[in-house]
Amino acid sequence: MRLVKVAAAALNQTPLAWADNERNVVTAMARARDEGVGVLCLPELCISGYGCEDAFLAPFVRETALAVLGAILPATRGLVVSLGLPFAHDGALYNACALAADGRLLGLVPKGALANDGIHYEPRWFRPWPAGAATRVSVLGTEVAFGDLLFDVGGVAIGFEICEDAWVAARRGAALAGAGADLILNPSASHFAFGKRAVRERLVAESSRDFGVTYVYSNLLGNEAGRAVYDGDTLIASKGVLVERGRRFSFADVELATAVVDLARGGPSARGVGAERPTRVSSAFVMPAAGDPSPATRTAPWESSTRLKEEELTRALGLALFDYLRKSRARGFVVSLSGGADSALVACLCSQMVRLAEGDLGAEALGARLSQVPGFAAAPAGERVKALLSTVYQATAHSSETTRTAARLVAAAVGARHLELDVEELVQGYVSRVEAALGRELSWAADDISLQNVQARARAPSAWLIANLSGALLLSTSNRSEAAVGYATMDGDTAGGLSPIAGVDKNFVRSYLRWLETEGPSGLGPIPALSAVNAQAPTAELRPASAAQTDEKDLMPYDLLDAIERAAIRDKRSPKEILALVAPEFPALSSAELLGYLERFFRLFARNQWKRERYAPSFHVDDESLDPKTWYRFPILSGGFERELAELRASAG
Repeated sequence: MRLVKVAAAALNQTPLAWADNERNVVTAMARARDEGVGVLCLPELCISGYGCEDAFLAPFVRETALAVLGAILPATRGLVVSLGLPFAHDGALYNACALAADGRLLGLVPKGALANDGIHYEPRWFRPWPAGAATRVSVLGTEVAFGDLLFDVGGVAIGFEICEDAWVAARRGAALAGAGADLILNPSASHFAFGKRAVRERLVAESSRDFGVTYVYSNLLGNEAGRAVYDGDTLIASKGVLVERGRRFSFADVELATAVVDLARGGPSARGVGAERPTRVSSAFVMPAAGDPSPATRTAPWESSTRLKEEELTRALGLALFDYLRKSRARGFVVSLSGGADSALVACLCSQMVRLAEGDLGAEALGARLSQVPGFAAAPAGERVKALLSTVYQATAHSSETTRTAARLVAAAVGARHLELDVEELVQGYVSRVEAALGRELSWAADDISLQNVQARARAPSAWLIANLSGALLLSTSNRSEAAVGYATMDGDTAGGLSPIAGVDKNFVRSYLRWLETEGPSGLGPIPALSAVNAQAPTAELRPASAAQTDEKDLMPYDLLDAIERAAIRDKRSPKEILALVAPEFPALSSAELLGYLERFFRLFARNQWKRERYAPSFHVDDESLDPKTWYRFPILSGGFERELAELRASAG
């Protein structure tokens, strides 16, 4: 047996927050050393932060990253550690991992396969490194190897697959295994999406089996740069068996997953026939003594829930809100609470954020982490949400007692400070002034949409004022289904500095709230007051009551809308193809109805791209996102699918 204790760390880093990032790295190393770890894998670009975007192109960023690397090196005493940073060589910038051992830099490995899909845009800043190539570079006054390397550290052969390197057909792991690797480290910045953990686990376990190695996978944690959420998923596998899974969605800055593994070869190994072999770099460092091999780990109970998507949403958005709040230095949240589903979900998430963080960190540590929120740290148990979250119900002539009551009940249930305002006078003020200027009366028959929009916009100034008075962050409550078809008033219900659920479809919002009413997340439980919301048909309440307005009457059934959006945006299907797909799923709808709904979707989608461009930043939780900044780019001006819709009509006879 060749026993070594290895570790993967999840770090909550922030782009260009040099001191904070360095502290987290050093903390992870200190914990690893205290636990007798020999090899520690840290996340991709952990020194600079992964989400620096075009700041990567600034020379000072790579220079500062090197300076921080130099400051960190002495703290690697007694350890072998991977440290990610941007590194410039021969006029190009690389996403690189430095390997340090016992205070000395051994070399740097640049990433070979760059992520260039959806939320990731690495080729904009970095150049890929060719397999098998290696050279020498001067780093901090010392010449070291740079390129495709295999490190022999005290008889333990260590290689790298950096995040995307493991997701391509021509993997480095095959060549590393063929050259005799014992350990493959995968420093990653892998964003969260529903169901992604199972995919990662399969990759890591199968890699360890196929390559005959121990495979160590690290990841970022939390809301690093504003939009992407990282779950901190860290994994260690040996000979096809996952021996450690790190805790996901932790509110701590550092999470460490460790395992004692046997490096003795015994399983199959991909030999990388024809692959370019890495250059070998040797170090005499002797690994610390390790104990017995680790048994398979046990995961948190919620990870086995039959409602895993709901559990993941709770924790992903709770952690994302927490990090956004503390990193932006905002002094709380404000939600315009309409009494409907979307705003209720946002308010509940704010409350759940506090409860999850307090359970994770403890009351005192949580108070210190959110010390910028006035009165939060000193608030007694059960009063902390009120110090952090304000909700406001703003009535017009078309608001009902049903929604007013629902808003009150939800606010009380989550523990928010709740305000009520009547804005009908403001609405009429705008209407009367415009009527006087135009010289005519506005009517529902001629001016329907305009009269709806002015009500939504009249609410925004008050909500902003309440937020500004305390330095809080106004949260927008739009969901993804509304974003797809522009069913939102720009500068009205879209007003806010952050849009937490803009990546979540309406069907799931409603399903989640029904679950939250009766069951709720593991360890938190239900919020029965949501029955007042769930009993309603979703409505904007912007038309007179006699119109019996509902969202689905204005648009189409939400389950159909989501099916069309999924096929059109995720699967890139044409209108004609989508008709054939959805017709069997919705037999109760006639061909004429389906045709009309499809035309409505595509026309509204094309017409409202400008709105999606102006949405407040949203969290990425689903790889069906419409966010034009990070996932689905579409022209603001387009042909509006005219040809495709004509073909659809022709095919339908």
